[in-house]
Amino acid sequence: MTAQQTGTVRYGSPELDELLDRIAAGAFDRERDGIAPHEQIRWIKQAGLGALRVPAEEGGGGATLRELSDVVVRLAHADSNIGHLLRAHFGTVEDIVAAPGSPGRSRWIERIVGGGLFGNGNNELGALHAGDFAKGTMFTPDGEGFRLNGTKFYSTGTLYADFSFVTGVTADGLPATALIPVDRDGVELLDDWDGFGQRLTATGTTRLTDVRVEPDEITLPPADLSTVPRWRLGPYYQHHLNLVVAGNLHSVRDDALALIRGRGRSFTHGSADLPREDPVLQEVIGEIAALAFAAEATVLETADVLDRIGTGPDVDADVHEASLRASQAQVAVDAFGLRAADLLFEVGGASATRQPKNLDRHWRNIRTVASHNPVRFKNRAIGELLVNGTTLPDNTYF
Repeated sequence: MTAQQTGTVRYGSPELDELLDRIAAGAFDRERDGIAPHEQIRWIKQAGLGALRVPAEEGGGGATLRELSDVVVRLAHADSNIGHLLRAHFGTVEDIVAAPGSPGRSRWIERIVGGGLFGNGNNELGALHAGDFAKGTMFTPDGEGFRLNGTKFYSTGTLYADFSFVTGVTADGLPATALIPVDRDGVELLDDWDGFGQRLTATGTTRLTDVRVEPDEITLPPADLSTVPRWRLGPYYQHHLNLVVAGNLHSVRDDALALIRGRGRSFTHGSADLPREDPVLQEVIGEIAALAFAAEATVLETADVLDRIGTGPDVDADVHEASLRASQAQVAVDAFGLRAADLLFEVGGASATRQPKNLDRHWRNIRTVASHNPVRFKNRAIGELLVNGTTLPDNTYF
């Protein structure tokens, strides 16, 4: 099921640098020609990158959340699609690593260390009311296990994964989750994502038809839902999107530098004969570089807050604080990214819009990532918290 793993790459190692360089080498051509990064995902599995957050004593990389965040920024810098499509994987790993010791946890840790990757079966298309998080996907009892039926969309990364984290409801309407192999009978993965950005993330449809779910693969809620703590993964999933935008900003900076250094013709009303000597264009480059720096500094600071989430009685307060920081970071980082992607064309003028240059990919990709959780709603929730003390929502968007 998974690629043959050759070890768990460590943060700061030459092997990690070499892996990221190899991924970056063909990213432009893959994006331009629509080539799905299956080969690059095999490299990631072989390197054991997916186990970066697993404790070293359990065979993983033992990285902090700040170190993982730095790697995701660098992955998104190397290839925006790959940085994004691993979001569900690293989020699921966070959940498993934080779980109390059990035979089930040990089995999943072994699979992660063995190179297994997780995908996402959470979101569905439909006309739900605001605040209604019911699912159409059903877990129906079948002997000691269950049968799973439903259709998911926005299944980012699942086409490249070995397992999928699937959400749904029981016959009583209670929320339930399961981790299932994607090659199980009844699971159909469609590469039908038609968004204008993040085109190679396979953010399409997953169909689930009478899929067998074993008893140790499903998590059912307690009888009293009020005992369930605030969902610790909500802020991580927003944080990961922020990391992807930050990585894209580094790509914008790189392309801006290459563009101005490679141009031999200036504007007739420019300030210098060569674009690279024009102080106006130098100022644009300086702003893009500053935006890239500010975005990375912001997301790494947020990672430190997420890393402090504990498991004790204050976990709800820790998660709420992390949700606030990830939401505030999103508002800033999305603005930085869209601003920089627009400024890129101030450097190159009309010739920069030619399709072979593929420079519009940065705006398209950043705009697509930023559209997941619109900042208008985040700003309102942040403002209501600060003005009236209203708790932030507890869901996958916070």
